[in-house]
Amino acid sequence: MARPALAGPALLFDATDRNVLYAEDLDSHWHPASLTKIMTAYLTFVAIQDGTLALETKIGCSKLANSQGPTKVGLPVGAEITVAIALQALIMKSANDVAVMLAEAVSGSHEAFVDYMNGMAGRLGMTRTKFANANGLPDPIQVTTARDIAKLAAAVVRDFPQYAYMWSMLQMRVGKRQLHTHNGLLTNYAGADGMKTGFICDSGFNVVASATREGHKLVAVVLGEATGQERSVRAVNLLEHGFRTRRWKSLFGSSTLDTLPLDESAKMAVTKPGRVISAVCGTGGRAVARVKKKGRGIAGESQAKVRHARSKGRGTAMTRKSPSASP
Repeated sequence: MARPALAGPALLFDATDRNVLYAEDLDSHWHPASLTKIMTAYLTFVAIQDGTLALETKIGCSKLANSQGPTKVGLPVGAEITVAIALQALIMKSANDVAVMLAEAVSGSHEAFVDYMNGMAGRLGMTRTKFANANGLPDPIQVTTARDIAKLAAAVVRDFPQYAYMWSMLQMRVGKRQLHTHNGLLTNYAGADGMKTGFICDSGFNVVASATREGHKLVAVVLGEATGQERSVRAVNLLEHGFRTRRWKSLFGSSTLDTLPLDESAKMAVTKPGRVISAVCGTGGRAVARVKKKGRGIAGESQAKVRHARSKGRGTAMTRKSPSASP
């Protein structure tokens, strides 16, 4: 039985030089939830670059895509949308059905696409990541780490800047449906410009959050928070810390995502988030432990601790899988 975590993994890096400005438990396994869709988007961008697809290409909703759980657009079998609309719904709305549609369009089948995902993960240096599906719905073998997700985010920023607007969209329309972003930082944090949120009960609330100030982009990876609000608070604290300290850190040098030594003691068994609100996960799950979350520091190399403004209520860790991968 996985033991509850009091502190989920976190990482902050500079998107320009990949310097790591803060890291906590960066190499331990965690369920990515809908952060999986960053890879699905990346491989779709590759397909467009290679000429396999175009933004205006129409793709159809298969029975498999239609059968996916929420969050989803809810397209009927046989319905078609363009790759451009699909990408925007994937990134902004975190649509699970659309993730499968894109997977099938890129690779011919969802199974082949998963193989492609794992192959690309290896090429990007995501050495502790294993994908089992294109959307992040619960699967015990689908795992990643904060460092690996950071490498993926860095690749998106580096390789496909022309699609940056998709990561910062606030709303869109698909047919008669008006869709809105799950990323509250885009409207509540100065300079925020992406990227992706994720949640299942077994992962807690995850986010990759990017922000740009004075032409400089930082990216925070936060995994396993107990609520969406706490996820946002921790990401903001990391980004604020980074924008304050980036300049002096660059004078003394820093390890990068690639050169920071691998934590050989990192947990390979997935650690459950310490508490996830039962209102989201339901009350049918088995209680593993009751823990009180403590404030975590976002210290840099000096190890100075910074207290987070966050809820300190008690909660119950749930082991039941969520029926959906959502924000």
